[in-house]
Amino acid sequence: MKVLIVLTSHDQLGDTGRKTGFWLEELAAPYYALKDAGAEIVLASPKGGQPPLDPKSNEPAFQTDETRRFAADPQANAQLAATVRLDSVSQADFDTVFYPGGHGPLWDLAEDKHSVALIESFITAGKPVALVCHAPGVLRHAKTPEGRPLVEGKQVTGFSNTEEAAVELTDVVPFLVEDELEAKGGIYTKGPDWAPHVVSDGLLITGQNPASSTPTAERLLSQLRAGK
Repeated sequence: MKVLIVLTSHDQLGDTGRKTGFWLEELAAPYYALKDAGAEIVLASPKGGQPPLDPKSNEPAFQTDETRRFAADPQANAQLAATVRLDSVSQADFDTVFYPGGHGPLWDLAEDKHSVALIESFITAGKPVALVCHAPGVLRHAKTPEGRPLVEGKQVTGFSNTEEAAVELTDVVPFLVEDELEAKGGIYTKGPDWAPHVVSDGLLITGQNPASSTPTAERLLSQLRAGK
């Protein structure tokens, strides 16, 4: 089982002067859920190399067993420091793709033509695609082979408007994940703020927030095993 994990290369939180990037738990949790299940993992990002970590995600209040394990894992950190360029990877080399969130993807991956094409090619090839928290926003331009929005008529979730309001970034982000999924015809559902909520519809698996990272990876693993 070979898994591609796609991370953001964007590190600026709009024009606030604050840093953003990927959310550590949303990488660490699926990384170990998949790795411990025997997966070979490749990390990619638009620019390659070391992707930016949202510094807030490494604060004590947001650390988990998985984030601490990742921080203490030389192999994982070496891999993170040397992500491959997104435009160099091919769907044909992987069984699935996982997109962690953080606010960064709303700026770069959501508009990245290589990311859009990659997602579309995984779906066309009958391979599952999993995204968590803000990452479902990167589906905004993805389309079906018929040219319809990929999420149209699909059960989906992602970071909710109320969660974005709670972190006071509603007016900073380029778009709201919940609104965008609904605008593209997605059937959006959510659980309580900050509680795990995972939705799967066909090949598309989405998780609402950081707490949904492990359950999203576990749902993906179940689907991969069922497809073997």
